[in-house]
Amino acid sequence: MRTTSNPVFKNLPKQEGGGYANFGSGVAGAGQFGQQFGNQYPNQYGQYPQPYQQAPPTHRAMTIDDVVTKTGITLGVLALSAIIAYGLTAANNGLAPLFVIVGGLVGLVLVLIASFANKMDNPALVLGYAVAEGLFLGALSFMFTDISFGGVGGSALIGQAVLGTFGVFAGMLVVYKTGAIRVTPRFTRMIIGATIGVVVLMLGNLIASFFTDGGFGLRDGGALAIVFSLVCIAIAAFSFLLDFDAADQLIRAQAPEKAAWGVALGLTVTLVWLYVEILRLLSYFQND
Repeated sequence: MRTTSNPVFKNLPKQEGGGYANFGSGVAGAGQFGQQFGNQYPNQYGQYPQPYQQAPPTHRAMTIDDVVTKTGITLGVLALSAIIAYGLTAANNGLAPLFVIVGGLVGLVLVLIASFANKMDNPALVLGYAVAEGLFLGALSFMFTDISFGGVGGSALIGQAVLGTFGVFAGMLVVYKTGAIRVTPRFTRMIIGATIGVVVLMLGNLIASFFTDGGFGLRDGGALAIVFSLVCIAIAAFSFLLDFDAADQLIRAQAPEKAAWGVALGLTVTLVWLYVEILRLLSYFQND
């Protein structure tokens, strides 16, 4: 399987030679031989044992339907959490910063646990991330649209951002299915490098903002900020191609059904990033 810019997909278990983790290993034909003939030597009483019957597999192979179902459940939980968070922050504006900080940090921690502790197929972890990111997105969306937080006013901006996010997602899915852009090792390295680059710039801009008003100017709404947001949106969009390819490779490798939760988590991480960048970009034009 190729690597991907999405950290969740990097540690999904895999095996050289086409098998998935411990699936597909062993001497070819050994199971069938034992099942058909059993032990050919008699025991001490001169009796031949019954043929050995293989136990049925304990895991069903993952399918595209599993990916769609698990991703739909994850996004549904995220959307419900976001709606609740938006309503609570609208009733009590003081909750908005709290939800943004707590939801963002908890979501980040859960993604790191999923990525580095090899628990990306844990449904409780995936749905917990969806709840945390829902709180984050709901409160952040309110802050971008509420005048008291310097927002543009009105909730139309949120609908535009949601529509734009799923429009990009659908467009990149078509691009992947038609093969208009091939996911090659070189393309993968380029997207990973670009992702690391923008993350470093974001962190640098955040640190610089503590000492200088606006930091490097990457988030102040100016021309440079608009260009930077467009670059981030482009990288997030191309990251979908890597995510689709990683999911396709898992299906081909006959990964167990529970691995679909990891795919759902990876796609949700990219969708969240894309939504935030589109929302931010639209707010720049509304302010102008």
